[in-house]
Amino acid sequence: MASPLQSSLLCFIGGGNMAAAIIGGLVSKGIDKHHVTVSEPWDVNRDKIAATGVRTTTSNVEASQNADLVLLAVKPQVAKTVCQELAGAWAQRDSLPLVVSIAAGITLDSLRDWSKLADGRTPHIVRVMPNTPALVGEGASGLFAGGDVSDAEKELVTALLASVSKATEWVDKEELIDVVTGLSGSGPAYFFAIVEHLISSATSLGMPQEQATRLAKQTCFGAGKMLVESSDEPAQLRKNVTSPNGTTDAALKSFDAANFKGIVDGAVKAATNRGEELGRTLGK
Repeated sequence: MASPLQSSLLCFIGGGNMAAAIIGGLVSKGIDKHHVTVSEPWDVNRDKIAATGVRTTTSNVEASQNADLVLLAVKPQVAKTVCQELAGAWAQRDSLPLVVSIAAGITLDSLRDWSKLADGRTPHIVRVMPNTPALVGEGASGLFAGGDVSDAEKELVTALLASVSKATEWVDKEELIDVVTGLSGSGPAYFFAIVEHLISSATSLGMPQEQATRLAKQTCFGAGKMLVESSDEPAQLRKNVTSPNGTTDAALKSFDAANFKGIVDGAVKAATNRGEELGRTLGK
């Protein structure tokens, strides 16, 4: 049986990196390119998207006119304007599209308020927080649905995100989407920063930068693969590498002395709090 995604008309409002990643994933999964329309104002982004074979336009209204699912891939700062524009254009539609928002911090209440039609109807809405490894088909996404979203609609969104995400997790409280932002949404940057500093440390000790870069990158990739493919918990994998009084033990003790746990905890909380702040300030 064909997936409902195969027969759905999909609209992307915004054609930036995340939209491009999802579209690329859909195309690689055999989705009919003529079922996908992208609205993107910038010529460079629009031309890049058009090269995949999907339809493109500069008009949000035109792109969403007949869509079954509309994905808002816009910056949080313009989400209100876009939602209000779409709501005004959908007045003559008998059935409203399912709306999927990847705008960080913008709450369901705000999205519903901005998307409400003059006759009082509101589209069903799902919030999603993907991350940039979706660009290479290795994404992790957190999702939260409004209470009016059906199981069939959830399946549709899951199939959409599965085109680029290896982990697609539905959370049962909206505030947990901000935690997803702090964990996996911003998380790739934490690992990039660690690798950056590993390279810097090795070069300061005399290793050529090219060699240090290759070793650090592969170490990160290999450790990530072990995390995904091993049945052991991360704590056990760490113990497996750590001999008492050995080199790894010495390194980890230096982490403890620097309060590494507190540093990571502070980073995740800072990103989570910023997501909440965006929702408060931009949702007015």
